[in-house]
Amino acid sequence: MSKVMLEARGLTKYFDVPGGKLHAVDHVDFVIHEGETLGLVGESGCGKSTTGRLLLRLLEPTEGEVWFDGENITTMPLKDFRKYRSQMQIVFQDPYASLNPRMSLSEIIEEPLIINRIHNNAADRAKRVRELMDTVGLAQRLLNVYPHELDGGRRQRIGIARALALKPRFIVQDEPVSALDVSIQAQILNLMDDLQDEFKLTYLFISHDLSVVKHVSDRIVVMYLGVIVEMAESQDLFDRREHPYTQALLSALPVPSVDIETRPILLKGEISSPINPPDACRFAGRCPYKQELCDREEPKLREIHPGHWVACHFAGNLVQTEDIIVGGQVVAAEEGEDIDIQELARQEVAPEEDILTEEAAEVEPEDIIEVEEAKSEETIITK
Repeated sequence: MSKVMLEARGLTKYFDVPGGKLHAVDHVDFVIHEGETLGLVGESGCGKSTTGRLLLRLLEPTEGEVWFDGENITTMPLKDFRKYRSQMQIVFQDPYASLNPRMSLSEIIEEPLIINRIHNNAADRAKRVRELMDTVGLAQRLLNVYPHELDGGRRQRIGIARALALKPRFIVQDEPVSALDVSIQAQILNLMDDLQDEFKLTYLFISHDLSVVKHVSDRIVVMYLGVIVEMAESQDLFDRREHPYTQALLSALPVPSVDIETRPILLKGEISSPINPPDACRFAGRCPYKQELCDREEPKLREIHPGHWVACHFAGNLVQTEDIIVGGQVVAAEEGEDIDIQELARQEVAPEEDILTEEAAEVEPEDIIEVEEAKSEETIITK
């Protein structure tokens, strides 16, 4: 495995609100290896975007540390941190709000070059801007247009070009495709994948769309109300979902078959408040496996399989069952049995007209003849 580029140690961010402190991010620990894409998923308000901003020091943490290339950058003076700033960039979620409407496309891309005193010669900066436009697939004729003249896909390409201007090594992608049409999403995802290969980039990919995260990520971190509840390699997380919250999230993913549908795990109960949370499991109020221990002790993140970390008192001992509907009939998993949904999708489901019901099978041929004769007599009487 490649060396660790970035590490979060006990990273914490509280916000003062009426009634106490809102625990946006609460003592999270993870590492990002050089050249990988780490996916960060969870519901809205779970602390994903705040975590990304803490890594870049766009927000100062309440507690904890961020280490980049073996250096603690959390308490580093800003003048010393400046050399790291150019190596760490961000692509924001909303391309409509993250671009200055009073600046042209070329001015937006050129701005970080001016601020960081790169290419003091205007001609060199203009050349670099044109190179970046070619890199992200923007036509040169768009140099002097303004953001409001472009669609969402082109605006997001501007944001990517701006992030690449300083030749960074690490980029936080904060839901970069959530505000775009599905057809444009694929183009942007493919572009970012190509850029990662070309420039040896490392990504933190933040999203609430699990299908997208699975497609782009090497490892996945699942957050819930400011804490990490599960962390594993991408395929391992989908194959062995150990935390009840992860199970519920993945059960809602659609299956690409008209004959198969899964029954999503419906979470009931109240969502715990992130303001002054108790020392207990934050998912306990919605968890179908809740025990008395969950209400009095917060579970710690522990490794239950190699590289697979879960914050649940009973992880590894939960009985996972899943109801799957095939051709209108429920196929339930036995205890401990894994159902391959994709394999079921490939199996033929008998046509409806070929299925002989028990009721139809009990009808004798003589009964059918009598019915036909009765219909004929009825027709004659009617005439």
